[in-house]
Amino acid sequence: MPLHPLCVEALHGVAAPWKFVECDPDLADTESFCAAYGFALENSANAIVVVGKSDPPVHACCVVLASYRLDVNGTVRRKLGTRKASFAPFEEGEALTGMVSGGITPVGLLTMPVWVDAAVMKRDRIVLGGGTRDTKIVAAPSLLVELGAEVVDGLASPAAS
Repeated sequence: MPLHPLCVEALHGVAAPWKFVECDPDLADTESFCAAYGFALENSANAIVVVGKSDPPVHACCVVLASYRLDVNGTVRRKLGTRKASFAPFEEGEALTGMVSGGITPVGLLTMPVWVDAAVMKRDRIVLGGGTRDTKIVAAPSLLVELGAEVVDGLASPAAS
């Protein structure tokens, strides 16, 4: 199975329905993947590693619909309990998760809290990274809660068109 080993372990025995989909690593970025493989952008959920500026820094993984914008300066900053917050640099996200940018997923992530925007939970199914750039996970959003994620109202809002 081409899923990241952390994902394989986390998915073992879960009740929520899921499957994995292999993809071309060059098409792993959300918009490219959706266009090439026929998934709606509204059903794609991005995992974004954020960092709160403190000593030591604090991190979280935020899961938001691809058609939404993460409220990093409001809700995220307040939940982190810091005065400033930002998107973690790609290298930092990769080092913290053990996964590759473009494939980072909350599934199996044990190094930081996972916060899911409430809008994600309203979808019938979502597409998530598989921990690598050549795999995606298609699952019921309830999978995230089953794996210990916290649902947060107002974590993100619809992106301006």
